[in-house]
Amino acid sequence: MRYTLITAMRYDRKNRPRRNFPQTFFTMVIMAALGAQPAFAQKLSYFDMDEKRSDNISPFPKWTGMITRYDEQKAYSKDAECGKVRFFPCAVFQWQDMLAHLKNLPFDEQMTRVNNWSNEHPYIEDQINWGLDDYWETPNEFMEISGDCEDYAISKYYSMRALGVPADRLRVIILQDLNLGGVIHAVLGVYDEEGELFILDNQSQQVTPALSIYHYRPIFGINEDSWWAYYPRY
Repeated sequence: MRYTLITAMRYDRKNRPRRNFPQTFFTMVIMAALGAQPAFAQKLSYFDMDEKRSDNISPFPKWTGMITRYDEQKAYSKDAECGKVRFFPCAVFQWQDMLAHLKNLPFDEQMTRVNNWSNEHPYIEDQINWGLDDYWETPNEFMEISGDCEDYAISKYYSMRALGVPADRLRVIILQDLNLGGVIHAVLGVYDEEGELFILDNQSQQVTPALSIYHYRPIFGINEDSWWAYYPRY
């Protein structure tokens, strides 16, 4: 069974793609390894890639820092009053109620509902919310102030985890959108029980099989335990 990772694209306040999103050191290194093949040169989906796994996620502090903050914020629901503590909005209880109603639905409908719920939040740049170029939000932070592409992907990641999907079937994927000159984007990749990868994207209400997407080139994927670098096999 082969798993892959996906990311979501960044847009400015007028919903135009940003082409100058700063990349992390690891993103640039992995992109260099991928080479610069144009989209039209690829006959198959770029998600049909080789991958290299590492179980050391410490080189990704924005991801690990988000996990740490979320572990702290989840404790709010035990004794805090929603709306009285920052990043414990009452929307957290609404989210939990929604997920409870999704528990017994078919898997494809769960993915669609989770994707749509997250995508209903407005897109807001990190500079506006945090005064930073790149900040990875917890689901609680996202529900209070909304966010950008990786924040949509993270909220979907934890929604699927709450529905019982194991971490090894989920990856937040960072990728290039080749239709927009290689702009960096973040999405959520979800594997079904047969090992097929589906993409949940804040730019689409449709949950799409990864192998039917031809304009995204994955760079790396990450979950709670591991990360994967992707390499073309052609």
